Amino acid sequence: MAVTNASGTARRHGTAAGTGAVAALVLVGVCGSPAYVSWAEANTDPAGAGGWFLRLLAWPAWQLGFDDVPGLSPADLRALLLVVLAAGFLYLLPTTGAARVPGGLSQFFTGWAGYVLAGGFTAFLSSFLEADASLATAFQSTGMGVTYGFFAGWIVGVASLGGRA
Repeated sequence: MAVTNASGTARRHGTAAGTGAVAALVLVGVCGSPAYVSWAEANTDPAGAGGWFLRLLAWPAWQLGFDDVPGLSPADLRALLLVVLAAGFLYLLPTTGAARVPGGLSQFFTGWAGYVLAGGFTAFLSSFLEADASLATAFQSTGMGVTYGFFAGWIVGVASLGGRA
C-alpha cells in the first residue's frame, strides 16, 4: 500500500529534516572543499561583505585525502561532525507538526536554527581536538561556529522548505 496524503497522491519528497540534512552535506562538501577554500582565499576581498561571506562559507574546510598526512585531521573531523550534528538537530527540533505556526515558516526557522546549533556545538567540540585546546579557546571557537551557522543556516532553512513535516 502506497503512502498517500489527504488528496490521495503519493508523497515523492522527503522530510524537512532529511532535505535540510542533505543541504548541510552539500554545503559542507562544496564550500569546505579544498578547491572552494583556495578559490575563496585567492579571489575574494575579506574587507567587503560579499568576500567575508564567501570566506565564511569555507569555515568547515576539510582535506580528506588531499593532504600528505594520512588519517583524519581535526578540520576533517570538524566537517564530519558538522554534518552529523546538523542532521541530528534537524531531526530533534520540532517541525510544523508540533509548532504553533503551521507551514513553511516553521520549517524554515527550524532548519536555520538546527544549523546554527550544529555550527556552535561543532566548533566547541572540535576545538578540543586541537593541540592548544583549552576551555577559553573552545568558547572563542563556539562564537565562530555560531556565526557560520547563522549566516549559512538560511540555506539549510530554505532546503527544509522542500520536505514534509
